Amino acid sequence: MSDDETPTPEPPSQAPADLTAAPGYQVRRLYQAYLAAWLREVDPVLTGPQFAVLQTVEAHPGRDQSSLAAAVALDTSTMADVARRLEKRRLITRHTATEDGRRKLLHLTEDGRDLLREADRRARALDKLLLEPFGDTERDTFLHTLTSLADHWVGLTSGS
Repeated sequence: MSDDETPTPEPPSQAPADLTAAPGYQVRRLYQAYLAAWLREVDPVLTGPQFAVLQTVEAHPGRDQSSLAAAVALDTSTMADVARRLEKRRLITRHTATEDGRRKLLHLTEDGRDLLREADRRARALDKLLLEPFGDTERDTFLHTLTSLADHWVGLTSGS
């Protein structure tokens, strides 16, 4: 090659067919793309699990941390960590239940309500983008299939 020639860039590598045929690989690709879109479109600080906790606390104010953990598909130790972070940001309050000192009862703060309202508006817009390729019937079928897959995989991990 002479000095005035530039090297031809190699084409990007393609994933092998066995990999692209694997459902887990496609789920991971979708999840990574969704996370990137979430950070850009919804909130660069608020995580999906934190958003889920805020939504669930709003729907069930004063419920205990452990019962809310199951509702948002988090184990209790992860839920405790998420709740501590949200409390530190003054988005929720945690109060010890009077009848059982081990139970923490969760409530949204006004800042939590404000942040949730804005994040929810942006998340709904992101959902529309995600579902944009589908018509109404396809959208319902896709969501049903996605929910069924998630339920099935959760069952596999819980030993059910």
